[in-house]
Amino acid sequence: MRKAAFFILTMFVALGAMAQTAEPAQKTFWDDPVNDPLLPVYLLTAFVFIVIVLVAFVALYLIRILNMLADQAEQEKAQRLGVSYAPKVTWWQKFLETVNARVPMEKEKEIELDHNYDGIRELDNHLPPWWKWLFYGTIVFAVVYIIVYHFTDSLPLQEQEYQNEVTQAEVQARKFQASQPQAVIDENALVYTPDAASIGKGKVVFTNNNCGSCHRNDGGGNAIGPNLTDDYWIHGGDVKQVFLTIKNGVIEKGMPAWGKSMSPQDVKDVTFYVMSLLGSNPAEAKGPQGELFKPAPVESDSTKVQASM
Repeated sequence: MRKAAFFILTMFVALGAMAQTAEPAQKTFWDDPVNDPLLPVYLLTAFVFIVIVLVAFVALYLIRILNMLADQAEQEKAQRLGVSYAPKVTWWQKFLETVNARVPMEKEKEIELDHNYDGIRELDNHLPPWWKWLFYGTIVFAVVYIIVYHFTDSLPLQEQEYQNEVTQAEVQARKFQASQPQAVIDENALVYTPDAASIGKGKVVFTNNNCGSCHRNDGGGNAIGPNLTDDYWIHGGDVKQVFLTIKNGVIEKGMPAWGKSMSPQDVKDVTFYVMSLLGSNPAEAKGPQGELFKPAPVESDSTKVQASM
């Protein structure tokens, strides 16, 4: 048992050292347990734990058998000597007698009440001491809880604890945003160009934000959102107008202001992706809505991007 305990302790120390020296992984064990590099170590740990539990169970069972054999040998010895056999009271039995305050069967007459129901006798048994101790403990806990949480405000309640965690998360978010300067897009100087990289990023953002639930993933539109592939626009089809529509949203029609949750660069990429859908003519596209718009052809991208401090 000592060797097994020493082995487990050594293994956990090694795991702790690995966790401190290794670079923080993006995926946890539960994301992909089969391919996790520490899976063999976890399996070995679980196997060792099961073996220790089984060994402890077998050891307790053997001790019980040895006690039974010793008790049987004492009975046979008492019979040979012609004396009455009195079984020894174990420490466990003494403990149970103390915590339960059991009355021996030979003394039940002393606590018998003058009640008899069809031969069923009633005894004046009291609550076990362990039950009383538990009840008194709940009273003490309640008093301490009220004083700590309500009278002295030494510890926050659940609602205040939640607000503290939200405040801390907001502070960390602001620190992270401050360390990650974002590009500022000047929509007044924005001109669309078929930039494959920007269009590809915009398509990913468009899909990840579930824009297809209103406009379909191919931009053909459905019962809620308009068709983004034809020449008809409700809020203007110029790249600047499309940018502002995505940024500010159309709240009265159910379109959120994506500029509050997206970075300016993401809004620009989605704008370019939407503009790239023009003329794609997807199957079963929604009919025209709004006014006809024909953008003037341009050859250069005058997008102005400046790093913000």
